[in-house]
Amino acid sequence: MIFVTRKATFSAAHRLYNPTFTDEQNEAVFDKCNNPNGHGHNYVLEVTVKGLPDAKTGYVIDLKQLKDILNVVIIDRVDHKHLNYDVDFLRGIIPTVENLCVMFWRELESRLPSGELHRIRLYESDQNVADYYGAPVTIPTYDLSSERRNEPSYV
Repeated sequence: MIFVTRKATFSAAHRLYNPTFTDEQNEAVFDKCNNPNGHGHNYVLEVTVKGLPDAKTGYVIDLKQLKDILNVVIIDRVDHKHLNYDVDFLRGIIPTVENLCVMFWRELESRLPSGELHRIRLYESDQNVADYYGAPVTIPTYDLSSERRNEPSYV
C-alpha cells in the first residue's frame, strides 16, 4: 500500500459556540474562541490517499487531479469565509478542528477518481492539529437561525 498526501492552505474565521450552553458556559469552555464576532486562522489541510500505483501511470492518484478536487470541493468553499455562516456543508455545526476534519472527509470521500481516502489532517495553528481516519462519527448540528437556545440534531 502506498500513501500520497496533498497539502492545501486556507484562511477562515469561526466562532466556537454551543447554543445549548449559557453565555457563562460558552465562555468557560471556549474562552477566547467564543468571541461573538469570531476569530481567524490560517489552516493547513493535508489529505492522504492510499492505494496501489496504477500500472500505466505509477500514480495512486494524480496529485494534480487531487489538487483540483480539493480546490473545488473544500478550499474554494472555505477560504476567506466565516465557517459558522458562509459554508453550506458546515452550517449548524460547532466548527472545531475535529468537526472540520469529519465534514471535509464527507465532502471528499466519494469524489476521488482513484485510491481511497486514508487521512484528513488539519492544522488550525502550529500548536493545534487533528487527524481523522474515517471512523463513523456523529456530529451534533444546531439551528442557528435564532439566538434562542436549542437542542442539537445529528448528522
